[in-house]
Amino acid sequence: MPKQTIRDLELNGKKVLIRVDFNVPLKEGIITDENRIVEALPTIKYVLEKGGRAIVFSHLGRVKDESDKANNSLSVVAKRLEEHLNQKVVFIPETRGEKLEKAIHDLKNGEILMFENTRFEDLNGKKESKNDPELGKYWASLGDVFVNDAFGTAHRDAASNVGIASNIKHTVAGFLLEKEIKFIGGTLESPEHPFVAILGGAKVSDKIEVIKNLLNVADHVLIGGGMIFTFYKAMGLEIGKSLLEADKVDLAKELLELGKGKIILGDDVITGKAFEPETEKNCRSIEGIPSDELGLDIGPRTIQLFESYIQSARTVVWNGPLGVFEFPRFAEGTRSIAQSIADLKDRATTIIGGGDSAAAVIQFGLKDGFSHISTGGGASLEYLEGKVLPGIACVDDK
Repeated sequence: MPKQTIRDLELNGKKVLIRVDFNVPLKEGIITDENRIVEALPTIKYVLEKGGRAIVFSHLGRVKDESDKANNSLSVVAKRLEEHLNQKVVFIPETRGEKLEKAIHDLKNGEILMFENTRFEDLNGKKESKNDPELGKYWASLGDVFVNDAFGTAHRDAASNVGIASNIKHTVAGFLLEKEIKFIGGTLESPEHPFVAILGGAKVSDKIEVIKNLLNVADHVLIGGGMIFTFYKAMGLEIGKSLLEADKVDLAKELLELGKGKIILGDDVITGKAFEPETEKNCRSIEGIPSDELGLDIGPRTIQLFESYIQSARTVVWNGPLGVFEFPRFAEGTRSIAQSIADLKDRATTIIGGGDSAAAVIQFGLKDGFSHISTGGGASLEYLEGKVLPGIACVDDK
């Protein structure tokens, strides 16, 4: 069912609650990747241009005790947002109370306010994360309409998404959430073929349901990353010191049987003596991995094999790096596949499913080479599994 979007609302003079995902990485108080801020700008700017009174809020990091507060305040994000918008962002360092309510009351059309990290409420019994009914009702009372634009938390049933939506008349999708629904949800519903899915990352257990779901809709599923060694073990191969989920070997056998003809595994890997950036680098056939080496990347023949499937694809979805791309000498597999997908830009729909694969393409300077890069790691993974995400389900249907 299509969802209502921000375009379906009259915003002039309205107090517009906007749940964004500003869970950005910080290092010594400095934002190291502002992609999530940039992706939220179209929605925020639209509200301000239409005369809405924007009330923006987000979670940031994990807040387990009082000591976490100082390192997870949204004040630094508010300052950066102010620079992007080139206008004042009123920041209220509280999540509720008279100061926040007065500041919202004093907002004029086209002005913007941000309040403090929603997870500060988790110090009082995980009220945000566990969707405390009173908290969702309170936050809903602060606005006239609710715009959910935080795909990164769409897989969570929280007070700041589902809780607000349950207590307010209108809940719509912002432009970013709309884009995620269109690209990930729409692609899974009716992909253009050939449809190639590429899955990497460390663990088979993280991708079981994704593999099963994609086998129903994709023409081929290419598998790399650390989890490939559990599949090799399932094939009876020796994998040396490579990453292994021993309790998932039987499951890997089942998946290989289920995906016969669809699941594509490479036949060579790049190995090292240790999980270290400067360890020696060797190329090994999968039948010849020494007992004292571990796999750290896909090999050149596997890259070539994967590229042969990618080059003819009309739809590509990729989730999870294919090697330890954080180590430059073991980044070639991930970089080569990222470049191959980017080369399809004008003739295929290409989607990066957030998380480490998104970090990799940004690191390689290929961000503009894809149809869509998801802002949600866990959310995109659950969406690819075919699950109903609470943060999307709570948005009003058209």
